[in-house]
Amino acid sequence: MANQNEPSTATSDGIGDLKLHRWAVWAIPPDSICKRVKTVMEALRKEFGGPEIQPHITVAGSILFSRADAIEKFYNACGEISPYVCQVDQLETSKFYFQCVSLVFKTSDELSEEIGLLAGRMHCNSANMPHLSLFYGDLTDEEKKRAVEIVKSVDEGLCTVSFTITRVQLYKVNFEDRTQKSWEKVYECNLRPH
Repeated sequence: MANQNEPSTATSDGIGDLKLHRWAVWAIPPDSICKRVKTVMEALRKEFGGPEIQPHITVAGSILFSRADAIEKFYNACGEISPYVCQVDQLETSKFYFQCVSLVFKTSDELSEEIGLLAGRMHCNSANMPHLSLFYGDLTDEEKKRAVEIVKSVDEGLCTVSFTITRVQLYKVNFEDRTQKSWEKVYECNLRPH
């Protein structure tokens, strides 16, 4: 991880990467919440398979930049964002692979403002439905019902939890790689009150 005060835009060979890549900005829950989320994720993977997921809330995704531009824009944006509260509104299932089983957040003014500001600085629209995916996959309707039961039996309190986001990460992503094994965390920033 790069030093928060001195972002490095060089690749491992020391030469700036001018090639365009896909990027995503993730808000990372506090460690105590990540631990609970990972326990639920493990139970779902044990039942249905699927890739291991880093707990995160997508702030901005599928942004096309060079490595240097992505890091610079991310670093500058982080200086303008304050910590913000996320309150889970509901547990939801979806037909979309990357949102198959998710915690969906209440869209408060604070959440919309901070996410919108960060996404805007990254030159993209903010996520229209802030969520934390618990499982990536393609499940039948019956399997989705079973997944909801598993989540509630492992940690029902997770379906109503509230927490403060204090750090965000920049990832180089490849959406064709559904395993996420090629996805690379490039930079992390801690948010601080202004």
